[in-house]
Amino acid sequence: MKVSYEGIGQWAATFACSGVTEGQIVKVSGNGTVAACEDGDAFCGAAATVARDGAACSVALGGLVTAGFSGTAPALGYTALSADGTGGVKCSESGRSYLVVSADTDTVTFLL
Repeated sequence: MKVSYEGIGQWAATFACSGVTEGQIVKVSGNGTVAACEDGDAFCGAAATVARDGAACSVALGGLVTAGFSGTAPALGYTALSADGTGGVKCSESGRSYLVVSADTDTVTFLL
């Protein structure tokens, strides 16, 4: 049996954006605006959907999300994460702690 955590407990808000792609880890960059994260940034959520014109996006701010990761696979349980600068996350000694429920070779699912 395959387990899916897609959308469990998710809640989102709409923000203005520019250059953000669906699934990308984002940060608040201004009043009501999000942007792509740089390496090591703290993040607020993941872009769930992006408008056709790319000017707005829905950002998952809570619940379970799946994102790409770089470097060592995050450990299951509570693990410190930060943005990896390529749209995903990475393990971080100084990052916020998130509950990681699944990690494979290139994606990680965690609770925002």
